[in-house]
Amino acid sequence: MKPFAIALFVLMYVLMIALPKRRAITAMCTAVIFLIAGILPVQNLGTAIDWNVLLMIFGTMLLVDYFIDSKMPNLIADKLLKIAPNVLWVTILMSLFSGLISAFIDNVATVLMVAPVGLAICKKLKISPVPMIISIAVSSNLQGAATLVGDTTSIMLAAYAGMDFMSFFWMNGRPGIFFAVELGAVMTVPIMMFLFRKDKEPVHADEETKVDDLIPTIMMVAHIVFLIIASFIPDKPEITNGMICLICSIIGMVWELAVTKDKAPMIKCLKNMDYDTMFLLLGLFTVIGGITNIGLIDDLAGLIASAGGSNVFLLYTIVVWGSVLISAFIDNIPYVATMLPVLRGVCLAMGIEPFLLYFGLLTGATLGGNITPFGASANIAGIGMLRKEGYEPGMKDFCRIGIPFTLMAVLSGYLFLWIFWR
Repeated sequence: MKPFAIALFVLMYVLMIALPKRRAITAMCTAVIFLIAGILPVQNLGTAIDWNVLLMIFGTMLLVDYFIDSKMPNLIADKLLKIAPNVLWVTILMSLFSGLISAFIDNVATVLMVAPVGLAICKKLKISPVPMIISIAVSSNLQGAATLVGDTTSIMLAAYAGMDFMSFFWMNGRPGIFFAVELGAVMTVPIMMFLFRKDKEPVHADEETKVDDLIPTIMMVAHIVFLIIASFIPDKPEITNGMICLICSIIGMVWELAVTKDKAPMIKCLKNMDYDTMFLLLGLFTVIGGITNIGLIDDLAGLIASAGGSNVFLLYTIVVWGSVLISAFIDNIPYVATMLPVLRGVCLAMGIEPFLLYFGLLTGATLGGNITPFGASANIAGIGMLRKEGYEPGMKDFCRIGIPFTLMAVLSGYLFLWIFWR
């Protein structure tokens, strides 16, 4: 059963790379085979699917069309164009802006809220939005590990290791993972300057866009505020963030309908929903659930732990870079959940503090998803928005940005953590 599941898993990714327009169909077909073959028992399907992420995407997408039509992204774009000297720096500013927000709210929600601004900028400048949206997505994935509230894996680590919010900044007399992540973010700026070195066209806003409808903006801000507030609530239901996005969006739509008395925007919104992205994620969650069920993630965790032996530096190196590679294809949530007790046991046996390996795990697993366009939900959401705009970025387009971005950010964090936590 396990060899068959692995073969299907590999075939799925090969087909998704070869047939980018058929990724959702490929993932869903693989998921159905997994269920029929019993690789994932049907009764486990409900727990395998990350309903929180799906609800966040669905809820936020309900409001995205309203937000774009309100012209607020255009106004924000005008403001950014006034302070950026050229296209290169617009892209860098948008990436850093996305990263800052995602340190406090979920990466997927960040992309769905920031990407419309990037699209508005690119439309004004009459350039392809592909590089900018990909940069926004990978930046949001990076900063998710900066704070306790930025990503599910950070919350998992904090709960397992007894860490609080400030532990990510300063712990045991040493700088926390926040500074490793921020160093990685800073070091990606030269990468972007090189990748987009030819984008030196000057930018300017001829006139400032006028915004008459503030309801979508109010509800977008409400998303952010409530997500930040919820992130500090202990022991909340896993589906909390998804429900916040869904409820805020429904309130915004009903409010808009009550004010305008026009059903056309609501109908347009439902028609424009990116159902392809929803089905892609649904299929991937099912397949990853099957891979987890047959014990593949447990096998990988054991392999990493045993490969390091008793050499702390070797073990740390394997944990970081092995996590990068694995998380490029496997959801980092079940992987991190499996690795935490494994690393704790290894550290107890070696008589060392576990935090170096914990932070290394989080760094590698969070950033690994940036290697492929389907390695993280935020990437899938960003690619989905590009497809709605008529663009079809391929594997090469994504990897051109994602791989050097990931390597530099991980290398920076890897060295920082070893210097301060060895």
